[in-house]
Amino acid sequence: MMMDRKESPAIQWDGEQLILLDQRLLPLEALYITYSDVEEVGLAIRDMVVRGAPAIGVTAAYGVVLAAKNRLGCSVCGVWRAALEDDLDELAQARPTAINLHWAIERMRALLDTPEKGLVERLTQEAETIHQEDINACKTMGKLGAAYIEEGSGVLTHCNAGALATGGYGTALGVIRAAWAENRLSAVFADETRPWLQGARLTAWELIQDGIPTSLLADGASSWLMKQGKVQWVVVGSDRIAANGDVANKIGTYTAAIAARHHGIKFMVVAPTSTIDRNVATGDEIPIEVREADELFACSNGGRMAAENATGWNPVFDVTPASLVDLIVTERGVVENPTAEKIAALFQ
Repeated sequence: MMMDRKESPAIQWDGEQLILLDQRLLPLEALYITYSDVEEVGLAIRDMVVRGAPAIGVTAAYGVVLAAKNRLGCSVCGVWRAALEDDLDELAQARPTAINLHWAIERMRALLDTPEKGLVERLTQEAETIHQEDINACKTMGKLGAAYIEEGSGVLTHCNAGALATGGYGTALGVIRAAWAENRLSAVFADETRPWLQGARLTAWELIQDGIPTSLLADGASSWLMKQGKVQWVVVGSDRIAANGDVANKIGTYTAAIAARHHGIKFMVVAPTSTIDRNVATGDEIPIEVREADELFACSNGGRMAAENATGWNPVFDVTPASLVDLIVTERGVVENPTAEKIAALFQ
C-alpha cells in the first residue's frame, strides 16, 4: 500500500491508543500498528518500528499516557505510582543513546504528583503538546538552517532526519525542504545508510513524495562526491548533543564530517534543544548503542549475504567532535562553531 507522507503522519493518537507507522517496512509497505500498552511501546522503540530521536521522544510521551491509564485502571488505590515508575524505568531503557526519550519521560513524570482525578487527561494534553511543539520546532529550524545555504548549492544528508524521525516535517530534512522551497538547492544527495538503509528506504522516499529529486549513493562514496564539488553542505540530525557541542548521530556521520572538513564543505547539525544533554560534558560520555551483529549480515529485510561464521561489530551511532561542526541549528537559534559557552547561552 502506498502512502502520502503529508496525509498520514508516522505517529498518531486517536484519543485512546497510539498508532505507529512500521518504518521497518517502508517504502514497500505502509503498515500501521496500534498500541495500548507501554511495554509494547517500549518494544516498538527498541525494535525500530519508530526511530529518530524526536520521534522516539513523542512516542515515549504517549507511552507514559498508556502506562498511567492502565495502572490507574487496575491498581489498588495508592499502589499504582510504584508500578508506574517501574513502567517508566523500563521504557527509558528502550534506546540508550537518544536523549529525547529520557527528556520526554521526565517532562511527563513532572505531572505525576498532581491529583489522580483528571491525571490521564492532563498527561494526554502534555503528550499532544510535546508532539505539536516538535512539529513547530522543526519548521522553525528549517527556516533558520535554510538561510545559511546559498542559491545553487548541493547538499548531502546521512540517515533519516525527516518527518518520519520527528513529530513531523523533520530536522535535517526540514532544512532541505525549506531550502528547496526557497529555490536554494541544485541537488540533494542521500547516503544509503547501512545497515538499516534509512537513507535509501526513508529519506529518498520522503523527499520524492515532496517532489524533491534525490540521488542515492553508497556510504563509502560520499568523500568522492565531495571531491567532485557536487555538494557545499552536509546536513544531518542528531540523537544527542553534549554540552560542549559534540554530536552523536547515526554511524557514518563522523566519517562524513571528517571528509567535509578535508574538502572545505560546511557541516550543519539540526536538532531541537531537547536533544542537547547539558548533563553530559563531552561526547566521550554519551552511551553508544551497539546492536546485534546479525543486522550487518543481511541487507534490510533480505536474506543473509555475509560469509557464514563471520562475526560483526554493530555500533549504530558515532560522535562527531564539535570542532568539525560549523552550525548547530535549534529552534532557539543557531550556534556557529559550537562551544560549551555558546551551547549554554542557548538556555539563558
